[in-house]
Amino acid sequence: MTRLRVEATAGRVLVQDLGRPGFAHLGVAASGALDRGALALANRLVGNPDAHAGLEVVLGGLRFVPDADTWFAVAGAWGSVRVAGHEVGPYRAARARAGEPVELAPADRGLRYLVAVRGGLDESPVLGSRSRDTLSGIGPEPVEAGRILAVGPEPAASVPLLDDDAAWPPPLGAVTLGLLPGPRADWLTPGALAALHESSWRVSASADRVGARLEGPALERRVARELVSEPTVPGAVQVTGAGVPTVLLADRPVTGGYPVVAIVEPASLDRLAQVRPGQAVRFRHA
Repeated sequence: MTRLRVEATAGRVLVQDLGRPGFAHLGVAASGALDRGALALANRLVGNPDAHAGLEVVLGGLRFVPDADTWFAVAGAWGSVRVAGHEVGPYRAARARAGEPVELAPADRGLRYLVAVRGGLDESPVLGSRSRDTLSGIGPEPVEAGRILAVGPEPAASVPLLDDDAAWPPPLGAVTLGLLPGPRADWLTPGALAALHESSWRVSASADRVGARLEGPALERRVARELVSEPTVPGAVQVTGAGVPTVLLADRPVTGGYPVVAIVEPASLDRLAQVRPGQAVRFRHA
């Protein structure tokens, strides 16, 4: 069995797959990679099924060494990827020989690298998933220097070829997200609802896997009271009594008492996963 020795980390590094849906009634969120498309693509590049577990690496700084020849791929954030000091680049399958270090430099664009290794990471599953839920503490512990990660058996599929033109970096400027009406949209004044769609927002430095708080104009609520807790979904836009919107993400609580005035469409959540703190976000009607 192939093993990866983690020699260095900088930002947070987590084991993630596509999550554990179906347990909200037990108070457990689905969790999983925030940029699901990037994880699925990285897995396909090395011949894995889309749902195999990989690494979600915030901003880079990861260095690992395989103890056997290993195929890997990096998607999501855009930055320098090197094997034994040689540039291989993101969004393509690359071969690391036994003992050759693989390094992810700080990302130039985007926020989260998704790293897949042929065979997937063979961590112990919890409720059917190898994902780390940062709110509940379910799943594999965060990855730190010194950790040894086991890799599963090679899949039957071969490593496919992908044209370099299929690679694309996350945007540097404002990111546009599709927005659907929420069940409590009528709790905002008409002016606040218009401001939600027409304003330019910035992702707060406090954003994490639980939620992305947005900085911008205060949204005036027409209804001041709070709710008895209601179910939430990824992408739900809650607005506090002070008029601050937060987009709930994969590790959110499964219920909440702030009104959900809108929902970021599922197709836009991968883009939001790559937005850096301070970067601009705009909404369009989905």
